[in-house]
Amino acid sequence: MEKGKLYLVATPIGNLEDITYRAVKILQEVDLIAAEDTRQTLKLLNHLNISKPLISYHRHNEELRCDELIKRLLDGENIAIVTDAGTPAISDPGEEIVKEAIKNDIDVIPIPGACALINALIASGLDTKEFSFYAFLPLNKKLRKEKFEEIRNDGKTSIIYEAPHRLISTLKEIEDLLGNRNIVIAKELTKIHEKFIRGKVSEIIPKIENPKGEYIIIISGEKIKKENELNNLSLEEHYKFYENQKLEKKEIIKKIAKDRNVNKNEIYQYFINK
Repeated sequence: MEKGKLYLVATPIGNLEDITYRAVKILQEVDLIAAEDTRQTLKLLNHLNISKPLISYHRHNEELRCDELIKRLLDGENIAIVTDAGTPAISDPGEEIVKEAIKNDIDVIPIPGACALINALIASGLDTKEFSFYAFLPLNKKLRKEKFEEIRNDGKTSIIYEAPHRLISTLKEIEDLLGNRNIVIAKELTKIHEKFIRGKVSEIIPKIENPKGEYIIIISGEKIKKENELNNLSLEEHYKFYENQKLEKKEIIKKIAKDRNVNKNEIYQYFINK
């Protein structure tokens, strides 16, 4: 028996007119649609006058549902994976079933369409040549700080998603841990209240009132000086470099000592005697 095909179908992120002709055709032809939220997908299918069997496939049943869907694919059924909005497997379910499909030699076919992070990036006005996508940052304080450290050292344009109730606190973290960088906030892309807010973090924070909706934060990249460049600086300049990144004195001294491969007490004594 011929195996079925797994289609990853991108759906609109707001404006229903953003569905592609090919996506509509695939949704009409598949045997089953696996949806992150069947209620949301049903609204889209009703809009498109498509009637197809629906099955839930979300984060909480992904492992269980994956086995069932793979079995149906092996039995010859063609299945479309859709999320509530945007492209499957990008901060949404889809990654696990793709891995399993590949293991079982099942064709995985992407059906391109809307992707919030790409649309936010191309309209941001920031560098699009190289970028890093971090999705939603961890809530755990230690892991979150590590992720910000990664962004700080990246040097590329960085993109993160954020919920409205955490938007202000995240912007303050960006200012504290990354410095007063240029950022762009994209809100409610393709929807009626679509909006872009551009500027320095310190300029943008006062403009945010009663955040609602979905937010994408695009952060300008800054090339961090390499160790050998830092060591060409005076100790005062070296200290100022890290101070501008909003680091505490203790952490700055530790970093200078590491950069210069000396005992941190030596650096500490230098600044005590100043």
